[in-house]
Amino acid sequence: YGSKKAKVTLSVLDRLKNRADGKYVVVVGITPTPLGEGKSTTTVGLAQALYAHKHKNAFACVRQPSMGPTFGIKGGAAGGGYSQVIPMEEFNLHLTGDIHAITAANNLLAAQLDTRIFHEATQSDAALYDRLVPKLKGQRTFSAIQLRRLQRLGINKTDPESLNDDEKKAFARLDIDPATITWTRVLDVNDRFLRKIIIGASETEKNMTRETSFSITVASEIMAVLALAKSLEDMKSRLANMVVASDRSGKPVTADDLGMTGALAVLLRDSIQPTLMQTLEGSPVFVHAGPFANIAHGCSSIIADAIALKLAGKEGYVVTEAGFGSDIGMEKFFNIKCRSSGLVPDAIVLVSSVRALKMHGGGPPVTPGRPLDKIYTQENLELLEKGLANLVKHIENGKKFGLPVVVAINSFVSDTDLEHEMVREAALAAGAFNAVVCSH
Repeated sequence: YGSKKAKVTLSVLDRLKNRADGKYVVVVGITPTPLGEGKSTTTVGLAQALYAHKHKNAFACVRQPSMGPTFGIKGGAAGGGYSQVIPMEEFNLHLTGDIHAITAANNLLAAQLDTRIFHEATQSDAALYDRLVPKLKGQRTFSAIQLRRLQRLGINKTDPESLNDDEKKAFARLDIDPATITWTRVLDVNDRFLRKIIIGASETEKNMTRETSFSITVASEIMAVLALAKSLEDMKSRLANMVVASDRSGKPVTADDLGMTGALAVLLRDSIQPTLMQTLEGSPVFVHAGPFANIAHGCSSIIADAIALKLAGKEGYVVTEAGFGSDIGMEKFFNIKCRSSGLVPDAIVLVSSVRALKMHGGGPPVTPGRPLDKIYTQENLELLEKGLANLVKHIENGKKFGLPVVVAINSFVSDTDLEHEMVREAALAAGAFNAVVCSH
């Protein structure tokens, strides 16, 4: 992919399987303002410090940003200041095409779902069966995915000609209830007019209209699957089990029932490989997957972390991040990602800012695209003190997992030394291992 980014194959895990893992650090944040408090910046800055200044093997593992927010007020997610993933424009736009592959896979499944409903509504049982198991050179043969469907139905037969009429009907008809469809089409663009749409309006669809919607691509369940998969086979298994609707008897209908597992996997065959980039100071960065924390688990991929830990080695470090505030991102990192991966972190870095703590202390709303209220750019110890309860609770949450919590106070030019010291003292009093003012 040119001179600035590359895919890393999963064979690295086999080659280094006997090598000890590096230290595993997760960067999380207090409850953020809508502007963000600097988790990605701190993740990149810490990895740079370990690599370029402490001369350690150090990797950062970050999520791939969606182009939707990149073109909105929120902007990109490459870090900031001197702590950036470069080239920034390649990082934020397209990268190596993983999100586009997810878009294609998601929408292929959506198209298959609606097409299956259409054909079941317009064809007889016999015609459906003939199309699903056609005669080739005078003989019918079940595919592997069709044999799995037969097993789920409790039909223990492998010869297509041996099924009776009831068994053929059960095999051929998914009998999907359109009102239960949960699978929507996706696009990696913020397009509000696609939030609710009517499909099937063409005369060729025989008036089979229904109301549906588009989501943003990174909200697709396929993105969450990619982030949690530990291997190609694991990804295929997770794709197969995705529920897209229910049948009219209330039973779940999966991607495997639709015969889509192989097609989805082949579209994602390159996307399962993490993308390697670098920071401004030349330290390596894995960019891979980007599920949202509010609807999925909000972490970059297990595979990227696992490869980075092996490449870093026993004396090295891997710095990964968990999205949103620690009350959702960190807890999902531990309770979902770590349980799936089996990897155990060594430390938590909790990113905080004076700005966010003032807001939690009762300051006026922080709104993207509008100037900050002057209360956020002037010293106000009373307001800051009221907001420290938020920081304390996040520290308590981190300590419940039995790991040391280091508070990173992400400094802004308008902060004062007294404000920083107040935050630092409160963090230490709450049980933080350390609290450090950061300038990235």
